[in-house]
Amino acid sequence: MPSSVFGARDILAESVAGMLQRPARSALTTLGTVLGVGTFVAILGLTATTSSQIDSRFNLLSATEVTVEDVAREQDEFADAAFPDDADATIEGLNGVEHAGVFWSVRLPPGSTVKSSPVGDAAVGEKIDVVAASPGALRAAVPTLAQGRLFDAYLSETSQPVAVIGSGMASRLGITTLQTEPAIFIGDTPFTVIGIVSDVQRKADLLLSVVVPGTTAEKVWGHPADAGTKMLISTEAGAARQVSELAPTALRPDHPEYLKVIPPPDPKALRTSVTSDLNQLFLLLAAICLVIGAVGIANTTLVAVLERTGEIGLRRALGARGRHITVQFLAESGTLGALGGLVGTSLGTITVVIVAVVREWTPVIHTATVAAAPVVGLVTGLVAGLYPAWRASRVPPAEALRR
Repeated sequence: MPSSVFGARDILAESVAGMLQRPARSALTTLGTVLGVGTFVAILGLTATTSSQIDSRFNLLSATEVTVEDVAREQDEFADAAFPDDADATIEGLNGVEHAGVFWSVRLPPGSTVKSSPVGDAAVGEKIDVVAASPGALRAAVPTLAQGRLFDAYLSETSQPVAVIGSGMASRLGITTLQTEPAIFIGDTPFTVIGIVSDVQRKADLLLSVVVPGTTAEKVWGHPADAGTKMLISTEAGAARQVSELAPTALRPDHPEYLKVIPPPDPKALRTSVTSDLNQLFLLLAAICLVIGAVGIANTTLVAVLERTGEIGLRRALGARGRHITVQFLAESGTLGALGGLVGTSLGTITVVIVAVVREWTPVIHTATVAAAPVVGLVTGLVAGLYPAWRASRVPPAEALRR
């Protein structure tokens, strides 16, 4: 008896015929793979796209920011504050510096609260931070004003009781307009609100604080040497490293060790770290979708084996061997997976382009991602069909024909 032959064209024809017998079920079966592969492509594409945006944002903000901390008390417990009175002017005189200013968290007397009224129980929250800052520190934070203005050198030098608050803080205090010159009370001391900030590009915690001039804070509450004073410096592009090296000596030529400089982080290391975190998080979600898709294909293929037991028996009786049955069902599950992979790749690519256009970004999708995605769908389908195909090949012909 001649050996039976089952060519590639026959395998493909039989697998397509098996899928078209129940098109609705086949479409639903591929849905899991479509979601998995689509998520895979979209995640890798969006990660690559956002990585380029991270680089751009780093260059605009982080690469032009230098922070200087007062560590005088760590070096000498009897040392005075490390920043001199003319610290802002000294640093702003360095080449490449745009704005520079000193700031610190004010230590309020116990029980002091921020209120919009001098009497009654109108305290806002359990604890509201009050930050003392020079005009240069506010400008270095790159704020966006919703109303009013920032305090300037004149208001600072004359120790005026004025304050700048975030828009969220203004809502909590019931301040909707500055035309009436509203005041807030920090403890029992009134401060006129002259500016409401809607956003800052640096020092986001300022939006949750009440910012007052440093000279006013010193006059009302004092300025302890261990208040954790810092200086925020904004520089031109490419000048941050040089400024960070010169700042301690410029401020304290007698004791530069009293100042600790925090230069911008390395952009390559930042990008690698962020990209790695994004990849690990989102690829896990893609893997879960692929597992769901594989389970769907396996379940449908197994049900098909049970429903087509008579067909399997007839094929075996006509000369088909166990390996032919295995290949047939693997071809069906693999075709479902590959089809889902192709559709998922298309949907994932479209998703990346749409998100990039909406956010006004440049879409970035690596060629390897687009090429590998359909293969991932094919492999998912083949793995999902292994057990059902093996079970189909083990069906005894005589028993199958009796059903």
